[in-house]
Parts: sequence; structure tokens; C-alpha cells
Amino acid sequence: MARTGRRPGQTQTRDDILAAARNQFAARGFGGATIRGIAAEAGVNPALVHHFFGSKDQVFVAAMNLPFNPSALVDVILAGPREQIGERILRLFLGLWSEPVTRLPFFALVRSVSSNPEVAAQLRQFMETAVLAKVAAALDLPPLRLTGAASQMIGLVMMRYVIGAEPMASATEDEVVELVAPVIQHYFDG
Repeated sequence: MARTGRRPGQTQTRDDILAAARNQFAARGFGGATIRGIAAEAGVNPALVHHFFGSKDQVFVAAMNLPFNPSALVDVILAGPREQIGERILRLFLGLWSEPVTRLPFFALVRSVSSNPEVAAQLRQFMETAVLAKVAAALDLPPLRLTGAASQMIGLVMMRYVIGAEPMASATEDEVVELVAPVIQHYFDG
């Protein structure tokens, strides 16, 4: 049983929790890992995991060093009129990739998921439960349509930021939105 209360002396508790979370997510995937399992491996009370990170989603974001907060993504996607969702999602996605502070972690994430099946599985499980399922349920949208929209955006990012294919790489954000937002919108309109 994990001890309760603060550990004596200098603490590495947060780092211990993150290390345990990485191990738990690697061993069990996002769906199988639990706050209790992470806490047990770190030798802390589950309440301490909640204290440092809040939810399992937030532990995953921190453990994987994700450059975005999935709850904020869902909020932005769902805010505003449905007929503008394609543009809203696309601007959000392009904004995340255009900022150097988030672009570098995204590059690392792309490398990780494309070369490591376990990391890809963890990220897939996480995105399915933390973002895609929530948006699909809120919009009464078949999951295939939502993953279709996501695949369009991932392909765009690969061409624009990873491969650097011209003229997509040097097009303005407004040009890209004008071209691609109607395609994304189609997935939401049917």
C-alpha cells in the first residue's frame, strides 16, 4: 500500500509519477493504464497523481510531452456554429503547427508514431477517447467521418510542414484555409 502524505526531504514525486505513467502506458496502452496503476508503480497515493495532473488524459499529455491540451482542442472544435467547424479546426491545427514552440514537439511525435508501433497505439487510443469520441458524440457524427477529417489534416501537415512540398509549404494560412476548409467541412455536413 502506498504511503499517504508528503514524502520526507527533497521530492522527485512528479518525475516518479511521469516515469511510472510512461511505463504503464507502454505496458498497457492508454485504455488499460489507470491512475491507480500509475500511483502504485510510483509508490504514491492516487490522489497525488490527481493533484499533480488532474486526469488520466492530462497525465498522458505530460508523459508523452504532447504539445497540446486535448480538452482545449475539443472546446475549440465545439465552440461556434457547426457550418464553420471546418475552418475552425483547420485554423487551430495550422496554428499549432506554425508556432515553433509546438512544431518541434509535433515533429518528435510524428517521428515517434511512425517508427514505434507501441507509441502509435498509445497515441491512437488516447486520441480516440480524449478527442475523437467526445467530438463525435457531441456532434452526433459517425466516427468514420471524424477520422476522415483528421486524415485530411494529417496529410496536409505532412505535405506542408514535414515534407515541405511546394506550393503548399509557402502558401499563406488564409490560402490553405480557403482551399482545404470546405473539404474538412464536408466531413461534418455529410
